[in-house]
Order: sequence, then C-alpha cells, then structure tokens
Amino acid sequence: MKVAIIMGSSSDYTVAEKATKMLDKFGIEYVVRVISAHRALDTLQQCVADFEQEDIKCVIGIAGKAAHLPGVIAGMTVLPVIGVPIKGSAFLGMDSLLSIVQMPKGVPVATVAVDAADNAAILACQILAIGSPDLTTKLNNYKQELIADVEQQDKDIKTE
Repeated sequence: MKVAIIMGSSSDYTVAEKATKMLDKFGIEYVVRVISAHRALDTLQQCVADFEQEDIKCVIGIAGKAAHLPGVIAGMTVLPVIGVPIKGSAFLGMDSLLSIVQMPKGVPVATVAVDAADNAAILACQILAIGSPDLTTKLNNYKQELIADVEQQDKDIKTE
C-alpha cells in the first residue's frame, strides 16, 4: 500500500518533503509527482487511472494559489484525498486553503493547515492504519514521542 503525493509545481517540493520524511518514519511507500491540474489535465487523469495498479491507497494533493489539484483528484477517484494548501506571497495561503476546503457536495477533500504536509502524511497513515495493526502500533508510539517531547519542554521551562 502506497501514498501518492502530487504537487502542482516543483516549487512545492520543499513542502512535499515534510510528507516524505513522515511517511519514511512510518515505513510507508510513496510516489511523488508534479502534475498541474490546469496545465496537464490529461497527465493527471492517467495518473489517477493508474492508482489501482500502483497500489495507491491515499493521495496527498499539494497546491497553491487557486489550488484546484486536490479537488480535481478527488473528483476522479474514491480514494481519500488530503489537501495541503501552499503559502503564497499574496494571501499567505488563505486563497489556497479556501480553494481546497470549499468542495462541492459529494467531492470531499480532507484539508490540513497551510504548508502542513507532515500532518497530511500522519493523516494518511491513520487512514491506512485502519487495516494495519503494525501501523497502528507505530502511530501509538509516535503519539507517545509527542507526549514525551512536551513533557521535556515543560521540564526545561520550569528549570529556567
């Protein structure tokens, strides 16, 4: 089982890397593609059509500005799609965020915070964990790491 990470432009790769690092942490395979929903629709349609044979089970769509990519993907598949809005210079990512969350009835896209591809990867892992006790254990361990980190921060701040 794999996750597809699709971004509209190679300039989005620094955000996409957050997802790849998190998926690596959990041992989840992934593919990364650059496919614009506006400039390469035929390529995107073929990519989505190939998901089943590539064992793709969840999609992370990363897009900025008009940010139609995750919604277009969601319109072509029944797989869960997680949208990651990209922070642009003009509206600080609010344009992207609103484009991704304002989907029409029947075409849902889960959406994370602006530039939060790491959270998108965690959500993808949580979706995949429904059928994987091993992945569930890894996620539980990760949650314990988060707790330990906060406890250490609390300890550090008390000693200052």
